[in-house]
Amino acid sequence: MKNNKGKRFKESNTNPLTYIFLLICIGTMIFSGIKICIWFNENNKNSAIIKEIQSSVSIDQNIDSIDKYTIDFENLKSRNSDTIAWFKVNGTNVEYPIVKTNNNNFYMNHSFDKSYNSAGWVFMDYRNLFDGTDKNIIIYAHNRQDGSLFGSLKNILSPDWYNNPDNYTISFISENEKVEYKVFSVYKIEKEDYYITTDFDNDYEFENFLNVLKSRSIKDFGVDVTADDSILTLSTCAETSQHRVVLHAKKL
Repeated sequence: MKNNKGKRFKESNTNPLTYIFLLICIGTMIFSGIKICIWFNENNKNSAIIKEIQSSVSIDQNIDSIDKYTIDFENLKSRNSDTIAWFKVNGTNVEYPIVKTNNNNFYMNHSFDKSYNSAGWVFMDYRNLFDGTDKNIIIYAHNRQDGSLFGSLKNILSPDWYNNPDNYTISFISENEKVEYKVFSVYKIEKEDYYITTDFDNDYEFENFLNVLKSRSIKDFGVDVTADDSILTLSTCAETSQHRVVLHAKKL
């Protein structure tokens, strides 16, 4: 006998692909959340390290030259024996101790205290001898979104930066000397190895190299650079890993 009071429901026929799609979305959200947490955690660790090492730098506001900076290298090297210099780029947040080891990989993902950190640190090319004979000293660091390390180096591509003469001098201090570098070229370029050349067969080759670097600049800084000079090169990624933001300055 048919029961007229009951209701008949159709069995759900949800497509299995819908469940797979939902699982993928949930997995992506979880993965992204973890990555964001790691990013913030690593940034916070680097921020704490930066705050700690600030005590190693003292500034005499009564002196209007590079001599106003006093760097406690003993303290910095007690924290990291790879420390070789400290430098400051006006008009940016770049104001860090520089480290150097026997490769260009370690400090891509290790912080100043040598702990693993995808933010890395500011480091010199391992090919540089740093004995006074280098013609092209190269410094690298990541372009961090929070503006730390070389995250603010992109400022050099802005008219507000390159039209301000106060930004043209870079202070560079090691245990042996305090020197200044004068900016002569800034630009963005596709990833390449040319501008990070460290060895030159002769003065002619080096002078041609310098001419190429000058010709790339988005501004003519009016700085003469010859084979008798030595230069400083700063390099970081641009918006993507396929391009680089580059600064060149000559030692005064």
